[in-house]
This record gives sequence, structure tokens and C-alpha cells, in this order.
Amino acid sequence: MDKTKNWLTQLDVQPIDIPAAFTLLTRLPLPVDHAKTGERAARAAWAYPFVGAVLGLIAGVIALSLAAFGVQTGIAAAVALGTLMLLTGALHEDGLSDCADGLGGGTTLKKRLEIMKDSRIGAFGAAALGVTLLARWSGYDAVITVDWLWAFVAVGTASRLPMVLVMYGMPLSRPDGLAATVGLVTAPIAIIATLLTVILCVISIGLLALPMLIVMILACLPLCWLAWRRIEGYTGDVLGGCQQIAEIAALAMLTTIL
Repeated sequence: MDKTKNWLTQLDVQPIDIPAAFTLLTRLPLPVDHAKTGERAARAAWAYPFVGAVLGLIAGVIALSLAAFGVQTGIAAAVALGTLMLLTGALHEDGLSDCADGLGGGTTLKKRLEIMKDSRIGAFGAAALGVTLLARWSGYDAVITVDWLWAFVAVGTASRLPMVLVMYGMPLSRPDGLAATVGLVTAPIAIIATLLTVILCVISIGLLALPMLIVMILACLPLCWLAWRRIEGYTGDVLGGCQQIAEIAALAMLTTIL
């Protein structure tokens, strides 16, 4: 009985979690009480997949509308990428580049964390950002070619789940970073995020969602292992890197099927 009560206490899902998740992951100007949403940051992690679904839907509608008016699919894919970066403030792209610089260039744990905290971009970060942008552009171009709006939704949804799983399964590497201010994710929140992801992805693209999710999670494991080895845990930059890798893996899986 005590264990059940404790589990329900950890669950604590509230409607305010959705705007809280949007406030943390996007630049959308929502009329929210930032003090209250800040207090809910960790518990709002279950809503990350929903945020991804909305962002994917917006980008997909814009891209496919352009294609419908005769705009080349490559340009429409570039606009979709620009839309996603505009809506998120390039939060995940920034994390990926900082993560690549820190994990690739530092010689000690302290130095790696210092590099990741530095806003300047280095060679590793620039290279990683260029490669991932090219991969994502290629994937979205293929999706636009077959007019598959719901693939945008599924990819946006799925690519936010690894962040939640990492926040639950790995320790914090730095106690004073953005990830630390969000707080720790509990098992019930991680389970809800996983179930929400599966439901939204299956609704969007059917049973293709299951192999896509498996491939996506496996693709994130090398980065998680490297972060564990080199900085003894995760930071906000590692979360951003996982999101970008997951997005590419999901697109690769779907375009292989196409």
C-alpha cells in the first residue's frame, strides 16, 4: 500500500505541465505563470512528446503547403528545418554542437564541461551541426516528396522521448547547469512519456512506429555511453544531442521504408 501511494505521489500529472513543457522546449509566447511552470519543470517531462508532435505538425503543414504550391521539396525541407529551429530557438542544435565540442575536445572532465558551457562553437561542434542538418534535410525532403504529413508528427514526437529517458536513467554531470534546474525525472513520469510517445506515433503512422522507436533508442545509446564515460552523466547539451540523433534515426527508418 505504501509503495502504491508513493508511486501515485511521484506521478502527480497536472494540466499545467503541458504549457510548462512548451515553455522549456520552445520559444512560443504562451501566457503562463513562469514561476509555477518552473516548479513543474521535471514533472512536466511527460509532455515532451506532445510538444514534439505539435512542433512536427506545424513544420509539416508549412513544408507540405509550400510543396503543394509548386515549391521544390528541397526548399520546403529547408523551410521545415528553419521553422523547427525558430520555434525551439535552436535549443537542440546548440546542445548538439556544444556536446560534440566538449566530448570530442576536452582532456579532463572539468575541461570537457567548461567547453560544453562555452557558447562559442568549435570544429567538432561545427562539423556535427553540419552533418546533422544535412541528414535531417535529406530525411524531410524524402518525406515531403511522398506528401506524408504524419511522419513529421511521429518524428517530432519520438525524438523528444530519449531526453526524458536520459533524465531518468542517467545522473547529472553538472549541478549548476540548465538540466539541473529542471530537476530529476521519476519512473512514473518516464513511463507516461513512453506510453504517450507510443500512442501518438501509432496514431500517426501505424505499427511502423514500433520499429522506428526501437531504432531511435538504439541510435542514442552510443552518445549516452560516451557521456557516461567522459563526463560521468548528462547535461542539457547531451539531451539536445540525443534529440537530434533520435530525429535523424527516426527519419532514416521511415525513409528506408519509403
